[in-house]
Amino acid sequence: MSFPVPGHDHRRCVAGALDAAEAECRRRGARLTDVRRRVLELVWASHAPIGAYAVLDALAGDGRAAAPPTVYRALDFLLAHGLVHRIERLNAFIGCSHPGAPHSGQFLLCKECGAAAELDDPAIAGAVATASARVGFTVTGQTVEAEGLCALCRREGGDG
Repeated sequence: MSFPVPGHDHRRCVAGALDAAEAECRRRGARLTDVRRRVLELVWASHAPIGAYAVLDALAGDGRAAAPPTVYRALDFLLAHGLVHRIERLNAFIGCSHPGAPHSGQFLLCKECGAAAELDDPAIAGAVATASARVGFTVTGQTVEAEGLCALCRREGGDG
């Protein structure tokens, strides 16, 4: 997922993510139920991470009676199958741009508009692994979260 640009067709973005999720679930022999699919759609609804309670509120707005455990189970399923990532610093979720492909979680978080972009840069993952090995540590998973300003917010704020 990248930062949106002017003229971005987000409906196409969401449709592509849902199609990729269906394919990944088929490949894994997992079932993307209606609730899981709707939760994934809500996670992909914008380029900003979304919290579990915001998902719950959106489901209620759909007229779906859902309790927090339902949302958390759906999010756990989506996490376990590599369809979403958890942004720890925000306690929120964002759709995965590379479902089914092994990669490290690297995220750029715009502190102005709230948008996020996922990177998949092997050099970053390699630098973390190399630096960790120097101190005798083996990395088994990593998420890198960097906060700053996206290009659009920099332009609007006059910093670019």
